[in-house]
Amino acid sequence: MTYEPTGRLDLPDPTVTSRGRGQTGMEYQIIGTTLQAVVLELDPGETVYSESGGMAWMSGNIVMNTTGRGGGIGGFLKRAVSGESLFLVEYTSQGGKGIVSFASDFPGKIVPVHLAPGQEIIAQKQSLLCAEKTVQFNIHFNRKLGAGFFGGEGFIMQRFTGPGIVFVCLDGEVMEYTLEANQLLKVDTGHVAMFEPSVSFDIEMMRGFKNILFGGEGLFLATLRGPGRVWLQTMPMMKLAQGIAQYMPGSSGSSGGGFNFNLGD
Repeated sequence: MTYEPTGRLDLPDPTVTSRGRGQTGMEYQIIGTTLQAVVLELDPGETVYSESGGMAWMSGNIVMNTTGRGGGIGGFLKRAVSGESLFLVEYTSQGGKGIVSFASDFPGKIVPVHLAPGQEIIAQKQSLLCAEKTVQFNIHFNRKLGAGFFGGEGFIMQRFTGPGIVFVCLDGEVMEYTLEANQLLKVDTGHVAMFEPSVSFDIEMMRGFKNILFGGEGLFLATLRGPGRVWLQTMPMMKLAQGIAQYMPGSSGSSGGGFNFNLGD
């Protein structure tokens, strides 16, 4: 008995949450709601870049080129020290329009950040998904002593300079606040996703003996002082990983009962 196809199989189109156009004319659409991807349509000769391993799919006329661009030798050394990928990968369309897509590997949001010439934004480490070639990418080291010793992920961040669009991956949902001059916002360090360079980032120790011992919030908080805009994320990757780890076999916080089966002889 042989199978005879009875018709075309059509799956529902994914939800398009955002679409737009970049500095160089590139068109994009962000698809999905929880595990998102961005699909870029490039004109002939247009180039975008990402950190190595970021591409999901691309058309046959997209040419890849691995490079160390991003601040020259200084940028290369910064990425080596910070633990970032040492290389970036450029994707260029040749012989006609082409498509290339980049997918997030964690539940959250892909945010298109439109930067004017010279405009800068500072984002959490490893937030870069992809960007137009016109966007400059550098590692940002927080110079505050407290942030350096106790800031965790807030010590090493990524800095993007326009013109152009950079697509960043943020964890969970995203909340934006606009801080006035000297207005202060205290945040668990893992929830700081992105902020404007005019915002001062530092670390302060939790106050109160009982808060430190029993508060469950850790010893340190990030302080964000205006003026400027800040973006916070609801589900930091590190916190989710820690939450899952306690249920893994062999972890001290797990009974392990769900993984022990006696199948008999």
